[in-house]
Amino acid sequence: MPRGAGDLSTAALPHEDLGAAWRRARPRPAGRHLDSAATSRQSNRALEAAAHHARHEAELGGYVAEAAAEDLLQQGRSVLGGLVGMAAADVAFLESAQAAFVALLSGWRLPVGARVACLPGEYAPNIAQLRAHGLRPEPMPVDGVGRVDVDAFGRQLAADPPRFVHLTHVPSHRGVLQPAAEVAALCRDAGVPLVLDAAQSLGHVDCDLGADVVYGTSRKWLAGPRGVGLLVARPAIAAQLVPVLPEPEGVPPMRAFESGEAHVAGRIGLIVSVGDHLAAGPDRVRERLAALGRTTRALLDGVSGWTVVEPADEPTATTTLRPPAGADVVATRSRLLTEHGIVTSAIGPERAPGEMTGPVLRVSPHLDASVEDLEALAAAL
Repeated sequence: MPRGAGDLSTAALPHEDLGAAWRRARPRPAGRHLDSAATSRQSNRALEAAAHHARHEAELGGYVAEAAAEDLLQQGRSVLGGLVGMAAADVAFLESAQAAFVALLSGWRLPVGARVACLPGEYAPNIAQLRAHGLRPEPMPVDGVGRVDVDAFGRQLAADPPRFVHLTHVPSHRGVLQPAAEVAALCRDAGVPLVLDAAQSLGHVDCDLGADVVYGTSRKWLAGPRGVGLLVARPAIAAQLVPVLPEPEGVPPMRAFESGEAHVAGRIGLIVSVGDHLAAGPDRVRERLAALGRTTRALLDGVSGWTVVEPADEPTATTTLRPPAGADVVATRSRLLTEHGIVTSAIGPERAPGEMTGPVLRVSPHLDASVEDLEALAAAL
C-alpha cells in the first residue's frame, strides 16, 4: 500500500453531488481523464453553445452574429472580471494565456533592460517572452518546494524594487499554490505592479487577490474551449498600454487588444462554462479539487518507487510524480493511455529549467474524478 494511503478505497470525497453533476453534464469519456491541467472536458452545454454560435455565423454572417451576441459577451466579461476582482471594462478576450501575456508586454512598451521579479521555476515560455521584449527576469526568493518566501521577498522588494512582479499562481510543472494575496499586499505597499499568471488557477483556486493584471485561459480548470484566453488589467495599468490601433471613443481601452479575427464561438463556450462554474459554487469546487489532490498524493506516493513532489496537503488538484530510477516518464504516460485508457501528462525539465532537475508525471483530476479512478492509476503504475 502507498505510504499514507490508509483506507482511501472507502473514503468519500466532499461534494459528491458536484462530481455526479459534472459527469452527467459531459460526454462520456473514452477512458479516465486525469489531465485537466492540460485541457479539461467541456460540458454538453458549452459545446452546444459554441456550435449554435457557429451556425449563426453561417446563417447571418460572422460579424452580424458577433454583434447579436454582444450582450452575452459583455456579461461574460463582467463575470470573468469578477473572478479576479475587476470589472467588465478591464477584460479583453485573447486566444490563449500566452497570447494575453504577449499582448500585455507588447502594449506596455517598457524600457529595454527593465527588471522583472519572477519565480526561479517560472514557465519557460514566459521567461522567453520577457527576454524577447527586452526585459530582465530576476529570481524571487523561494523555499524548498518553490513557494515564495514572503518575508525574504518583502525585504528584496523594499531594497531594490523591480519594474513589475510576475507570479505564476500555480505552476504547470508542480501543484504548489503560491501566496499570491501576500505577494499582492507587498507589491501594493511598494507601488510595484503585480502580474498574475492564472492559467492554472482560474476555476481551480481563488484568484480575487488584488493583482494589477491577471491573464489566463479557458481550456484548463474553467473547462471551456481551446483557443480562448483573457487579459484583465486595472485602469491604472490599462492607461499605460499602447495598442497598435486604439478603440473608438467610448469603448473600453482594453477592447483594443481583442482580435477582430477571433474565435467568437469559443468565447461563447467559455462564458457558458464560467456560468456552470459559478452555479456549482466556486468555494465548493475548490474544496473538492483540493480533496482530490490530497487523495491523489496519498494513493500514489511510493507506488512502485514513484514519489510525490508536492506537500501532501497542498490545496490544489495537481500532483506531480518523480519517477523511480530507470523509469521513462514519456513511455509511462504513453503506456497508461494505450493500455489503461488513463490520460495524464509527461512534463520535461525544459518546462521550468530553473527549478526542475528531471521529468515528472502530472496527474490533474477534475470534479468528476473518483477514488476508483485514482486507484486504477495506482494499480497501473
